[in-house]
Amino acid sequence: MRHRIAVVGGGPAGLTFARVLHGHGCPVTILERDPGPDARPPGGMLDLHQGLGQLALEKAGLSAEFEALSRPEAQAMRILDTDGTVLRDWRPRPDDRANPEIDRGQLRDLLLGPLDVRWGRGVTQVVPGARDGVLVRFTDGRQETFDLVVGADGAWSRVRPAVSPVTPHYTGVTSVEASLDDIDTRHPALAELIGDGSLAVYGVNRSLVAQRNSGGHVKAYARFRAPLEWHTDLDLADDEAVRSSLLALFDGWAAPVLDLLRRGTGFVHRPTYVLPVSHTWTHVPGVTLLGDAAHLMPPLGAGANLAMLEGAELAESIAAGSGDLDETVRAFEEQMWARAGRWAKITTAGLDRLVSPDPAEALAVFDQVQPSDTAERRR
Repeated sequence: MRHRIAVVGGGPAGLTFARVLHGHGCPVTILERDPGPDARPPGGMLDLHQGLGQLALEKAGLSAEFEALSRPEAQAMRILDTDGTVLRDWRPRPDDRANPEIDRGQLRDLLLGPLDVRWGRGVTQVVPGARDGVLVRFTDGRQETFDLVVGADGAWSRVRPAVSPVTPHYTGVTSVEASLDDIDTRHPALAELIGDGSLAVYGVNRSLVAQRNSGGHVKAYARFRAPLEWHTDLDLADDEAVRSSLLALFDGWAAPVLDLLRRGTGFVHRPTYVLPVSHTWTHVPGVTLLGDAAHLMPPLGAGANLAMLEGAELAESIAAGSGDLDETVRAFEEQMWARAGRWAKITTAGLDRLVSPDPAEALAVFDQVQPSDTAERRR
């Protein structure tokens, strides 16, 4: 029997789910609110972990393609003190593929492949318990029914209310993102400072992080503790006003570090929201969630990896067809909740230490997660 399956959201979770189902010859409808794949910037880079994101791509049959696109050298990490002193300068071995980086746009295109996405299909409501399946209502007034609706539509999921009343809450930590283009040519000193991977500077309750993407692009993030409405008197659409505000917030930091803010453009405000650490729900037949829709956690390298693996695992379980669809989904949820709960605790504690009154806490986090057999170099 062929089930009518829809996944809401064309991000890493939804596309991995659909790609694995497609590989098993199972039809799936992908519903994405964006009018097309290039409707908005795809974001920065992702480090895909062995046993998580990389395992998901293996299940999708995309390991070789990922290896060709990914950048193992971008695993490098340099940490500075606020005065510019180099505290850590870690570089991966040539054969180290524990967490290679890939641009989000490249990952999206890799997963899209032959998939048929219904672009511009924004979902307004998902109603379980309809006579002939789960009812999905769209922004254009149309509606459709499915046997299973998988919500992979992120932090502010339109599918989540069908299974849970919980909504994300603000952590007290916010970020402002900036972009620097053609950095090797236009800003060679910053390019050298950042190196092949990422640069991080930790101060009291704030940090500056820069990540090198492909094609000479760099994303910089100013992260700090502040009320949600910290920008009440600031026009966030005014780059110069935002720049001035951030430079005041990071006043006294080394000039080369502050150049990330001086040279950056296109500032974007990104407050950090999370769901409760152990978010679960009473199982609802015909509806489930993946990724941020299910377990939104601090953006510390785990979220997308978990989401992709969940999508791959659920797809494999459905494709196996070894039992009732509803029981398959119920078993998947139990497994997802246990693993996501562990990672949510880790990332929540990590955020508290990375944006801390004591900058030494952030350095300790770095030292704990680096492989013990990897040489650390200092300047």
